[in-house]
Amino acid sequence: MGGTRSNTAMDLTHVSPRTRYRDEPYRMPEISRFFGIIIRMFAEVGAPHHRPHFHALYQDALATFAVDPIECIGGQLPRTQQRLVEAWAEIHREELLKDWELLQSGRPPLKIEPLR
Repeated sequence: MGGTRSNTAMDLTHVSPRTRYRDEPYRMPEISRFFGIIIRMFAEVGAPHHRPHFHALYQDALATFAVDPIECIGGQLPRTQQRLVEAWAEIHREELLKDWELLQSGRPPLKIEPLR
C-alpha cells in the first residue's frame, strides 16, 4: 500500500562491500569464518558460473578467489588476510569444490573448518 517497487536493479556502487555482502546471505551462504574473515560462496542455480570460486570479506575489503588453482581473481584484501585465505583454501580445496557442486545444483553447502 505505501509506495511502489521498481523492477530495476538497485545501484549499489556507493554502498560498501561489507553492506552489499552482508545483505545477500540467501544467495551467498557463509561456509567458514576465521580471524575476522568471512568466507562465502555464491549460489546461482541454473546460471553458468564457469569457474569455481569463493568470496572473502575482511572489514570493508572484499576479494574473490578461484579454487583451482587458488588465486585472487578480483578485489583485494590486506596482504596478511589474503595469505591466510590462500593457506586455508589450499588446505580445504576438495571441500571447496564439493561445496561449489552442491550450491550450483541447488543444495546447501557444508560448513568448512576454519583456519586455527
